[in-house]
Amino acid sequence: MKRNLNIIIDKVRVKGDGAILLIGPSGCGKGEIAKALCNFLSIPQERHLSMGDILRRTITKANQNEEFKCTLGERYKISSNVSIFDKGENTPEVIKKAESYYNDIVLFLGLHTNAISQFHWLEFCVGNGLLIPDQWAASIISALFESTPELHEGVFILDGYPRTEVAAEKLLNTFQNLNISIIRVLHLFITKEQMKARAYNRRRIDDTEDSLERRYEFYLEKVQPCVDYLKKNLGRNLVSLVDAHQPVYNGDGSLKVEESIEKVVNNVLEELGIPTFLMNSSHST
Repeated sequence: MKRNLNIIIDKVRVKGDGAILLIGPSGCGKGEIAKALCNFLSIPQERHLSMGDILRRTITKANQNEEFKCTLGERYKISSNVSIFDKGENTPEVIKKAESYYNDIVLFLGLHTNAISQFHWLEFCVGNGLLIPDQWAASIISALFESTPELHEGVFILDGYPRTEVAAEKLLNTFQNLNISIIRVLHLFITKEQMKARAYNRRRIDDTEDSLERRYEFYLEKVQPCVDYLKKNLGRNLVSLVDAHQPVYNGDGSLKVEESIEKVVNNVLEELGIPTFLMNSSHST
């Protein structure tokens, strides 16, 4: 009597060293995709490095360690003793943006003084989902990899960075100096309309019509050239464009969130070279 043989694969484990970079406009689902990749490829969640998590860790460490806070100010120019409104230490764009949030900063941080430092501005931006100055981001990223040797081995995911050509150049230099390879750059794409729809559901303090327009303009003017720079320096075979909007709907027209994310994840896995039969076997468990 002939019997069918069912093969169930409940774990896929990646072997090797290097970084998987997730890049795309705000709201494209980088965080959800990264978490799904960690689950499917058995990458520990602590090796999913989102820009937000990195910044939060930096703030926590600075508030707990005075020596580190001093280093942050002296080496990386994010000082608790320098005003964010100091024209000699900050760009006009940063000062203008900080001025527009002055009352919100004082309220959010519970300050009893009018002196708002660079470090205060970092805390406020991170706590409210605002973009921080590019130079700060590049400095903090470099500090992370230089001080975390365990990231020099094994696979990790860097979510939401780099965002500009200058940042990409600095990241590649840092990786080269530390002998960290890049496995794949995954460029997740959504339209401006799709980004706005997702942002309105998220409801962050800076998700206004004007700020969303500026954010998508930033993506077109800064992130796209960043991707082009990575293609030029890594080779096109290491940079993949993935449609991050692949909705699956119920009969009543409502969105099936998990199934929609799964479709995007499957495309990402294909770009990473994962055989289709492994994806199907894993999802059937």
